[in-house]
Amino acid sequence: MKTLVRFGLASAIMASAGLAAVVAWPIGTPLQSLNLDGDVNRGAYLARAGGCIACHTNFAEGGAPLAGGVKLDTPFGTLYSPNLTTDPLHGIGGWTMEQFGRAVREGVSPKGEAYYPAFTYPFYANFTDQDIADLWAAFQTVPAVAEPSNEQEMTFPFNQRWGLKLWRAAFLEPPQTTPVAGNDDLWNRGRLLVEGATHCAACHTGRNLAGARNSDTEHFQGSDSLPGGGKAPAIDYATLQERGWTIDSLTYALKTGLMPDGDAFGGAMGEVVLYGTSFLTKEDRTAIATYLLDDHAGG
Repeated sequence: MKTLVRFGLASAIMASAGLAAVVAWPIGTPLQSLNLDGDVNRGAYLARAGGCIACHTNFAEGGAPLAGGVKLDTPFGTLYSPNLTTDPLHGIGGWTMEQFGRAVREGVSPKGEAYYPAFTYPFYANFTDQDIADLWAAFQTVPAVAEPSNEQEMTFPFNQRWGLKLWRAAFLEPPQTTPVAGNDDLWNRGRLLVEGATHCAACHTGRNLAGARNSDTEHFQGSDSLPGGGKAPAIDYATLQERGWTIDSLTYALKTGLMPDGDAFGGAMGEVVLYGTSFLTKEDRTAIATYLLDDHAGG
C-alpha cells in the first residue's frame, strides 16, 4: 500500500512539474530591432490583402475601422477579434514595431502569450521585415478608438492559453510561399498571395478535431466547419475546372464578387471581396487566379 501511495505521489509531482514547465515554456523568438521606414500605402495594401479590415471591423454593429468586436463561434468557444487601433490602452498604440512584428508573424502577444489560431498568423510567418514595417506604418494612421476588446469566451480547457503551446508544437506549419523553380513570376506571385497574405487555405481546407488544417490531405478541398457554422467550397484545380472557372472569370470575381453563372459570392467570401481582394491590382488578382487554376497549385 505504501508503495502505491509513493508511486501516486511521485506521479503527481512529476505531472505538476511537467505542467509548470509547459506554463513557463517561452514561445516566439527574441525581439530584434527593426530599423526600417515603412511605406504607408504598401502597408495599407498588404492589410487589405491580409483581411485585417474584414476581421477586425464590426460592420454589423457599425463599429469603427479596426476596433475589433467581430464574433467567431467555434467548437471550442466564442472568440472576438481585438481592437487594432492606435489607442494605447485598448488597442496597439502602446506596442513597438518589434512587438507588432512578432504578433503578426509568430502569433505571440507582447506579454509572451500565444494567440488563438483563429488569428491567421501562421500564413504571415514569411512576411519580410519590410512587410512588417509597411504594415506598422499603415496601422499608425488608424484613429484611436478607446473601446476595450471583448473577453474571449472559450470553454475549459481551451481557455487555458498555455495549452496553445502544445497545439503549436503539434500543428503549427510554415506557409508554403517560397518561389518554385520552373514557374513564372506571375505564378509565384500568386503562390505568395494565396499561401500567405490572403490565407485562402484558412477557410478552404478541412480541419481535424483539434482545429488544425489537414493540409496534407485536404488542401483547398473545402470545409464544412467554418466559425459560425458556415461552409467554404473546394477551390482546388480540378473542382474549379469542373465548375467552369477560368483565369479571367476568377480574376473578375475577385474584383466584383460575381461568379461565371451570374450569381454573387455571399457570406464570408462576399466580405473577402468587398473589403479585401477588390482593392488588389488586376495583376495580383490574375496572379491568384493563375496559381489556383494550375494543377500544381499548393505543391
